[in-house]
Amino acid sequence: MYSEIFKNFNRVIVTGGSGFIGSHLISKLLKMTDCEIYNIDKMGYASDETLIQKSICSESKNRYKLINIDLVNAEDLKIAINDVKPDLVMHLAAESHVDRSIEGPKAFIESNIIGTFNLLQSCLSHYKSSSDNKNNFRFHHISTDEVFGSLGKEGSFNEGTSYDPRSPYSASKAASDHLVRAWNETYKLPTVITNCSNNFGPYQFPEKLIPVAILKLMKGEKVPIYGDGENIRDWLFVEDHVNALLQVAENGRISETYCIGGHGEMTNKKIINEICKIMDKIYIDNAPHSKLIYFVEDRPGHDRRYAIDPYKIKEELGWKVENPFSKNLEYTVKWYLENIDWSEKVLKDQSLIRRGLNK
Repeated sequence: MYSEIFKNFNRVIVTGGSGFIGSHLISKLLKMTDCEIYNIDKMGYASDETLIQKSICSESKNRYKLINIDLVNAEDLKIAINDVKPDLVMHLAAESHVDRSIEGPKAFIESNIIGTFNLLQSCLSHYKSSSDNKNNFRFHHISTDEVFGSLGKEGSFNEGTSYDPRSPYSASKAASDHLVRAWNETYKLPTVITNCSNNFGPYQFPEKLIPVAILKLMKGEKVPIYGDGENIRDWLFVEDHVNALLQVAENGRISETYCIGGHGEMTNKKIINEICKIMDKIYIDNAPHSKLIYFVEDRPGHDRRYAIDPYKIKEELGWKVENPFSKNLEYTVKWYLENIDWSEKVLKDQSLIRRGLNK
């Protein structure tokens, strides 16, 4: 049980806990630990509490609290950290949509860089003044493989890969990684960093590649793909990612970085075609769904290939992907088709119209 693994943590802060990965993380923490969970989230356009609320039972209802704060608000954040006095901070809060970062980079600088700076400062103040949990405290920064830039046909990203961000989003995340390392080296704040590949699964906000494609195909709408569709991503099921985060949070070595990949390399064109094949089995009358695919002009700074070598986390912590990609993808497609009401609710006034799909 994770309750035994997390025996050193009593109070856990998850930033961005109402986001896609954060909500899956909090759901598992509520079900499998006895920790008090504090979710610091500004409740932006992609925030949603549905999964978390479904995970709360009579035994855990008093162990969860949503704290509606934007990390850019340094004073409110400092007060919250001082009030909670966390043993563990898992920092997921970030603006993460590449297309949005190209159209409006300022929000990404403020959230991902200034927000991380404010959180580090508040946690450092708490850590320095703490006496009862100082030996157990750690700051876990969750980042992305996009900070490493773009790969050629061969090779994979690992913990020693040089940073080479290509978009405002990845540049802002790279900056946040550097801040975390600096606060560890300069101020001795106990930190650990993870860099993951592209996540997918239930409850992902319907602006990302897989849910957008599913919903468009269901409606019989055309599915646009950037460029020639040969851009490659390494797909990681969200539950596998959460399991890795729990392992690193508890057992990862302070000051270290762990790369988390799903061994799920696939071109954007192929993954859309795989979704079409699954849809063909469900909506036979509309088959073949692949006829709805079309290609649009490539987006600026579009990285060609991502791939992660997760050797370190496997060897040190024993983590591995539980199920094959094909099984997880089919499960995800069926989930979205069975939960159309959720997608419509969270989209609200958000438009699915995009120039193309990239991640």
